[in-house]
Amino acid sequence: MVVQINANYLKLKAGYLFPEIARRVKDFSSKHPDADLIRLGIGDVTEPLPEACRNAMKVAIDEMGTLEGFHGYGPEQGYLWLREAIAKNDFQDRGCDIDPDEIFVSDGSKCDSSNILDILGDSNRVAVTDPVYPVYVDSNVMAGRTGISKDFGRYEQLLYIPITAENGFQAEIPENHVDLIYLCFPNNPTGAVASKEQLANWVQYAIDHGSLILFDAAYEAFIQDESIPHSIYEIPGAKECAIEFRSFSKNAGFTGTRCAFTVIPKGLKGVANNGEKVDLWSLWNRRQSTKFNGVSYIVQRGAHAAYSIEGRNQINSLVSFYMENATIIRNQLSEAGLKVFGGENAPYVWLNVPKGMDSWQFFDFLLLKANVVGTPGSGFGSSGEGYFRLSAFNSRDNVNIAMERIKKL
Repeated sequence: MVVQINANYLKLKAGYLFPEIARRVKDFSSKHPDADLIRLGIGDVTEPLPEACRNAMKVAIDEMGTLEGFHGYGPEQGYLWLREAIAKNDFQDRGCDIDPDEIFVSDGSKCDSSNILDILGDSNRVAVTDPVYPVYVDSNVMAGRTGISKDFGRYEQLLYIPITAENGFQAEIPENHVDLIYLCFPNNPTGAVASKEQLANWVQYAIDHGSLILFDAAYEAFIQDESIPHSIYEIPGAKECAIEFRSFSKNAGFTGTRCAFTVIPKGLKGVANNGEKVDLWSLWNRRQSTKFNGVSYIVQRGAHAAYSIEGRNQINSLVSFYMENATIIRNQLSEAGLKVFGGENAPYVWLNVPKGMDSWQFFDFLLLKANVVGTPGSGFGSSGEGYFRLSAFNSRDNVNIAMERIKKL
């Protein structure tokens, strides 16, 4: 007997962006074992976990060693004390009417933005920005929602919304109807942000069309401009049409400990095949209760400490450190004659590659000549061709050395 596979996986383009980068770097390192590589590609943090979070985790570990403090399976939605801290600090203090019961703690926004498709129908028309965080596209490919790959690697059933220098990196409202809309602001990879007016236009579109916005706010902590919204729920009406994804990965350095959360407002509705309106909160709760056993007690205690006075101060210092790195990258690349974008409200700098190269050629050029790893823009979509992403997530010494190497080129 031969077991049948999910043929949708065969529609995926030749390898997820970051594994392809890893493959090229591994090949380079095998040929140049003494090369001092500086990695400004994948958006992984480098600085230690905040002390407040570490101390809380240590206390939690000691608790787990006692009969009185031991915790087994926790609530799939997350412990109430963490959800209350999230609701107050991230939403209610910003004027957003979000209740702790509308928050689901998870092990990553990457997981949630993919898993949310479990509760959404196959016939939904999906819109993504281009360039785009690859997970949004690939998870829809795996779920069979995209059709086949056509010219420039685009899938026939997706609507692509270009965000480029030509349109000021703004996601323009579609003229036609779409059902699911992926928005990521501050944007990965371009570093662009969306104003309240721009998000309000999207919310109105979603309300008018009965659409659902999947809003990724993983980088909201890096916003420096006070006029820029941190949450889509700062926009009136957003609770009627939007789900928001948040993460502790980048602001608090939890990439290795894994903790995030998704907000699904109660009362947010979808439609069943018979036309009946169905509560999405209930569907997601059922999905999580069936497929997910929750984030560990120890990690949730660490995340909770992020909202303490000490934790907030330490996280603010981390954010400032990475944004100072971004400023160095922006300034140094500009001095080198490159056209740069982003890096002002996000930890990513987006730049035009030099004339005569495509984005993968520039990747190989930097790797070979400067021993610096970045991310080719074409890996984020066809509109990313001609661009390149550098991450501010690294040590100050490495950032300075990398910029000196690039400037010498």
